[in-house]
Amino acid sequence: MINLDYNSRIAIYEQIVMEIERYIALGILKENDKLPSIRQLAVELGINPNTVKKAYSILESKNIISSLSTKGTFITNKTKDVVNEKIDKEISYIKDKFKQLEKLGLTTQEIIKRVLE
Repeated sequence: MINLDYNSRIAIYEQIVMEIERYIALGILKENDKLPSIRQLAVELGINPNTVKKAYSILESKNIISSLSTKGTFITNKTKDVVNEKIDKEISYIKDKFKQLEKLGLTTQEIIKRVLE
Protein backbone atom coordinates (compact mmCIF):
# COMPACT_ATOMS: atom_id res chain seq x y z
CA MET A 1 0.00 0.00 0.00
CA ILE A 2 2.58 2.57 1.06
CA ASN A 3 5.79 2.98 -0.93
CA LEU A 4 8.83 4.17 0.98
CA ASP A 5 12.20 5.33 -0.29
CA TYR A 6 14.66 4.25 2.36
CA ASN A 7 17.42 6.24 0.62
CA SER A 8 15.47 9.50 0.68
CA ARG A 9 16.42 12.44 2.86
CA ILE A 10 12.74 12.69 3.79
CA ALA A 11 12.05 10.98 7.11
CA ILE A 12 10.09 7.72 6.92
CA TYR A 13 7.23 9.07 9.04
CA GLU A 14 6.92 12.07 6.68
CA GLN A 15 6.84 9.73 3.68
CA ILE A 16 3.99 7.78 5.31
CA VAL A 17 2.06 11.02 5.88
CA MET A 18 2.63 12.14 2.28
CA GLU A 19 1.65 8.74 0.86
CA ILE A 20 -1.61 8.63 2.81
CA GLU A 21 -2.41 12.22 1.76
CA ARG A 22 -1.60 11.28 -1.85
CA TYR A 23 -3.88 8.24 -1.75
CA ILE A 24 -6.68 10.43 -0.41
CA ALA A 25 -6.13 13.04 -3.15
CA LEU A 26 -6.23 10.27 -5.78
CA GLY A 27 -9.42 8.84 -4.30
CA ILE A 28 -7.77 5.53 -3.38
CA LEU A 29 -8.51 6.17 0.29
CA LYS A 30 -11.94 7.59 1.04
CA GLU A 31 -13.69 8.86 4.13
CA ASN A 32 -14.40 6.16 6.72
CA ASP A 33 -11.86 3.75 5.19
CA LYS A 34 -10.03 1.81 7.86
CA LEU A 35 -6.23 2.05 7.98
CA PRO A 36 -3.98 -0.78 9.16
CA SER A 37 -3.11 -0.76 12.83
CA ILE A 38 0.19 0.79 13.83
CA ARG A 39 1.71 -2.61 14.50
CA GLN A 40 0.35 -4.13 11.28
CA LEU A 41 1.66 -1.29 9.09
CA ALA A 42 5.03 -1.36 10.83
CA VAL A 43 5.36 -5.08 10.09
CA GLU A 44 4.27 -4.60 6.44
CA LEU A 45 6.83 -1.82 5.95
CA GLY A 46 9.54 -3.43 8.05
CA ILE A 47 9.92 -0.38 10.28
CA ASN A 48 9.67 0.53 13.95
CA PRO A 49 6.07 0.91 15.20
CA ASN A 50 7.02 4.27 16.77
CA THR A 51 7.64 5.61 13.27
CA VAL A 52 4.12 4.67 12.18
CA LYS A 53 2.75 6.04 15.46
CA LYS A 54 4.42 9.40 14.75
CA ALA A 55 2.97 9.49 11.23
CA TYR A 56 -0.50 8.63 12.51
CA SER A 57 -0.19 11.32 15.20
CA ILE A 58 0.61 13.93 12.56
CA LEU A 59 -2.30 12.79 10.39
CA GLU A 60 -4.60 12.90 13.41
CA SER A 61 -3.46 16.43 14.30
CA LYS A 62 -4.32 17.46 10.72
CA ASN A 63 -7.81 15.90 11.12
CA ILE A 64 -7.08 13.47 8.30
CA ILE A 65 -7.49 10.35 10.42
CA SER A 66 -9.27 9.52 13.64
CA SER A 67 -8.55 6.67 16.02
CA LEU A 68 -11.46 5.03 17.77
CA SER A 69 -10.57 2.96 20.81
CA THR A 70 -10.79 -0.79 20.09
CA LYS A 71 -12.24 -0.13 16.61
CA GLY A 72 -9.24 1.14 14.65
CA THR A 73 -8.01 4.14 12.72
CA PHE A 74 -10.18 5.66 10.01
CA ILE A 75 -10.05 8.38 7.37
CA THR A 76 -12.17 11.31 8.62
CA ASN A 77 -14.96 13.03 6.75
CA LYS A 78 -12.92 16.28 6.82
CA THR A 79 -10.16 14.75 4.76
CA LYS A 80 -11.10 16.14 1.35
CA ASP A 81 -11.09 19.68 2.73
CA VAL A 82 -7.70 19.21 4.39
CA VAL A 83 -6.12 17.66 1.29
CA ASN A 84 -7.69 20.25 -1.02
CA GLU A 85 -6.27 23.02 1.19
CA LYS A 86 -2.84 21.44 0.88
CA ILE A 87 -3.20 21.16 -2.92
CA ASP A 88 -4.35 24.79 -3.14
CA LYS A 89 -1.37 25.89 -1.04
CA GLU A 90 1.05 24.01 -3.31
CA ILE A 91 -0.59 25.43 -6.45
CA SER A 92 -0.31 28.93 -5.00
CA TYR A 93 3.40 28.31 -4.39
CA ILE A 94 3.86 27.13 -7.99
CA LYS A 95 2.00 30.17 -9.33
CA ASP A 96 4.31 32.44 -7.34
CA LYS A 97 7.34 30.67 -8.81
CA PHE A 98 5.89 31.04 -12.32
CA LYS A 99 5.46 34.78 -11.74
CA GLN A 100 9.08 35.05 -10.60
CA LEU A 101 10.28 33.20 -13.70
CA GLU A 102 8.08 35.32 -15.97
CA LYS A 103 9.71 38.43 -14.47
CA LEU A 104 13.01 36.97 -15.65
CA GLY A 105 11.64 36.95 -19.18
CA LEU A 106 10.44 33.37 -19.60
CA THR A 107 7.05 32.62 -21.09
CA THR A 108 4.68 30.13 -19.50
CA GLN A 109 5.37 27.68 -22.32
CA GLU A 110 9.14 28.00 -21.80
CA ILE A 111 8.75 27.36 -18.08
CA ILE A 112 6.60 24.28 -18.66
CA LYS A 113 9.01 22.98 -21.30
CA ARG A 114 11.99 23.35 -18.93
CA VAL A 115 10.14 21.77 -16.03
CA LEU A 116 9.17 18.76 -18.12
CA GLU A 117 12.68 18.22 -19.54
